[in-house]
Amino acid sequence: MSQKLQAIRGMEDVLPDASPLWEKLEDACRDVFRQYGYVYVRTPIVEFTPLFVRSIGEVTDIVGKEMYTFPDRNGESLTLRPEATAGIVRAAIEHNYLYNGPMRVWTAGPMFRYEKPQKGRQREFYQYGFEGPDVDAEQIVMLGRLWRALGIGPVSLHVNSIGDASDRKAHREKLVAYFTKHEGELDEDSKKRLHANPLRILDSKNPAMQAMIDAAPKLADDLGEPAAKHFEALKALLRDAGLAFTVNPRLVRGMDYYNRTVFEWVSDRIGAQSTIAGGGRYDGLFEQLGGKPTPATGFGMGMERVLLVMQAHEITAKAEPDVFVVHSGEAASREAWKLAEWLRDQGRTVVMGNGGSFKSQMKKADASGARYAAILGDDEVSAGQVSLKPLRKDEPQARVTREAFLARLAP
Repeated sequence: MSQKLQAIRGMEDVLPDASPLWEKLEDACRDVFRQYGYVYVRTPIVEFTPLFVRSIGEVTDIVGKEMYTFPDRNGESLTLRPEATAGIVRAAIEHNYLYNGPMRVWTAGPMFRYEKPQKGRQREFYQYGFEGPDVDAEQIVMLGRLWRALGIGPVSLHVNSIGDASDRKAHREKLVAYFTKHEGELDEDSKKRLHANPLRILDSKNPAMQAMIDAAPKLADDLGEPAAKHFEALKALLRDAGLAFTVNPRLVRGMDYYNRTVFEWVSDRIGAQSTIAGGGRYDGLFEQLGGKPTPATGFGMGMERVLLVMQAHEITAKAEPDVFVVHSGEAASREAWKLAEWLRDQGRTVVMGNGGSFKSQMKKADASGARYAAILGDDEVSAGQVSLKPLRKDEPQARVTREAFLARLAP
């Protein structure tokens, strides 16, 4: 007997009973994003490895520990995308897509990171990614609108400014000096970051280091005038939109390409892995990848984590057809086929019974979640009618014409 095959650890199936809730989230996303003028773009799942090393940063955890990287048959190093921004920026540069001005785009699909699977974050995880021109506040407000559309509030907004490159350089020197004095209190990951990327130490979740990190120099104290003015303007726009927020001086995000604004939306309904969306500005990334200097901002939204929040709010969804067609007999089967196609022509969702006794088919009709059963037997075929049976209302079965049946289907 051959060995039973299983999915790779951290790469999960989305089965039919779970997919309606995914579709509910996806439909809400498309509706809200369309309101803000964003259009869909699709980039490859696999890219040349240097794209992510140059954009995300060679000393980040993502590049250093988590990427799925492998050589192809030509010896080129390829990587399964760990995030969406780098691929979108690469595509915009390669196809000269900014020739006619800034673009507002979104994408959705699987991302890959080799890390311990955890609640809401698998090794293959699904994410919405958004990239646009200088619209920090707009993207944050757009996400707030999405949470309201989904009915999952309250979700907390955290914002920070990590300044411009010159601001971070000055602050870096202070952080290195401070953490060097406390090197004995740093864990191994933080010791590696001390000289390579000390700003990332601020994002450590090690409980033994929290008091020491809280006392570290604050980047807000080293912001230059341009970055400070930008952050004040951002906060003013958020207040104008009626959004409450918390300024979190330890919020830095995990990619090297960010500058100035960084933000996260956090839910208290899903435990420790509580960030459901996050992003910020990356004004230098286009130039870093060979393009012209371009102001830009974007974010990623983890679909699995948002779904967990929806479930915590007891939001459900089912794939429920309008009609389940029950039939018996050769003539009735042919009429049932034609009826089903006619109803689909009218925009209705129809499931065909596969024969068998009326009793067994009616059980399947009820289990399908359909609103109505359309029953066809010899008597209905002879009369040119359909027996309509409401499955979700306490109403009697009635024999009607096709047209009358369709009229009864109206909400």
